Amino acid sequence: MKKSNNLYRDIFTGLCFVAGVFGFVSGEFIVSTVLFGLSSLSSNLDLEHCLSA
Repeated sequence: MKKSNNLYRDIFTGLCFVAGVFGFVSGEFIVSTVLFGLSSLSSNLDLEHCLSA
C-alpha cells in the first residue's frame, strides 16, 4: 500500500476545501466553485490507477 500517496491527496483535498471556504466568505464565488470542484475530484477520482498503466 502506498499511504504517502493518499496522504498527499488528502492534504491537497483539505487545502482546496479550506481555500474554497475562504474564497466563498470573501465573495470570490467563481474561485471558490473551482476550488470546491478540485477538492471533490481529488477525493473521488483514483488517479493512481491511471498513472500506473
